[in-house]
Amino acid sequence: MAFSSEIGGNETTQSIFAAPRGRLASLDAFRGLTLALMILVDSPGNHGAVFTLLSHAAWNGWTIADTIFPAFLFMVGVSIVFSLDRRKEAGSQQTIIRPILKRTAILFALGIFINIFPRFNFSTLRIPGVLQRIALCYFFVSLIVLKSGLRGRILWLIGLLGSYWLMMRFIPVPGVGAGVLEPGKNFAAWVDSHLLGRYMWSYYGGKWDPEGLVSTVPALATTLFGVLTAQWLKSSFSPGAKVMAMLAAGALIMISGLILGHWLPINKSLWTSTFSMFMAGMSVISLGLFYLLIDVAEFVQWSKPLIIMGMNAITVYILSIVFVHTLWNIDVQTSAREKISLHSYLFRYFHTPFGPKTDSLLWGLFVVFCMYVVAWIMWRKRIFIKI
Repeated sequence: MAFSSEIGGNETTQSIFAAPRGRLASLDAFRGLTLALMILVDSPGNHGAVFTLLSHAAWNGWTIADTIFPAFLFMVGVSIVFSLDRRKEAGSQQTIIRPILKRTAILFALGIFINIFPRFNFSTLRIPGVLQRIALCYFFVSLIVLKSGLRGRILWLIGLLGSYWLMMRFIPVPGVGAGVLEPGKNFAAWVDSHLLGRYMWSYYGGKWDPEGLVSTVPALATTLFGVLTAQWLKSSFSPGAKVMAMLAAGALIMISGLILGHWLPINKSLWTSTFSMFMAGMSVISLGLFYLLIDVAEFVQWSKPLIIMGMNAITVYILSIVFVHTLWNIDVQTSAREKISLHSYLFRYFHTPFGPKTDSLLWGLFVVFCMYVVAWIMWRKRIFIKI
């Protein structure tokens, strides 16, 4: 099965750490760091014992865990520009749209797969998810990139952020009213409950979903921030000017999100417009620093493990979920004839004198290491599954 490279994979490189023409090694490294953090956050040894920074904010506010998904979507936007520009040179829009549809379908199907793995119980199927949101953002933003220029993309960005803000603040929810942003009582949750019904995440009682349909609107804006950043990186300005502008623009976007957060809270679960802005600004700064160190200063050595992880990001992400879920669903019998999951059996060896949160963190790091070994083997064998 041959997949494309703009979301999570990479093209086969002439030199493994020298990106091919038109591709940024810094983007792979940033993606690899984001993937490692995503696996770490998703794979604690004990979900009830997690350090605050590695646990998502309960509602308003943010932690390190909340920066990961928007960073990934931002990089999807960056990659779309580099990928579609190459394809525009090689063929017509008709031949470009066909693979976009195919990749969207593959990503969405993979998201459904990991939602039902390993029990495959369709009666409890959750339709939304991380890969599903990536698929939708990839599809719609690819169309925007194909059909509009710089001015149009900026207008789309402003329109998406503004329209979502207006919907959430001024459209009344039956029995609740307008402007309520509480869990399960806001406009996004009301629409999702009618369109998705029981196919939302049961963790929240089926009342709302953090990757729901309506909150995908500002997620598209997050991806468009990546598109605009890629256009700047492809410009003819000097590398130094590009870095300075990215750092300044990122800081400005972050500050704007913080200020506007007084009227619309920064909230990942709702993916508020201010959340989209604040996290996009952080991603612009992060990519700017990676670009400065890796592509401009050519200080690459430290980033090699991250680049290896970033070259098969979607594949490794899926394998990490399959790995963890498999451990939870294999039963083993202890010496005391107690039947427990293989995960619980192995996790008991991660106990330290430093407490349950440290134990949980060490297990998460163990999973990250296992996935790095997988990524390293794929790199050594020049296997780059392009999704």
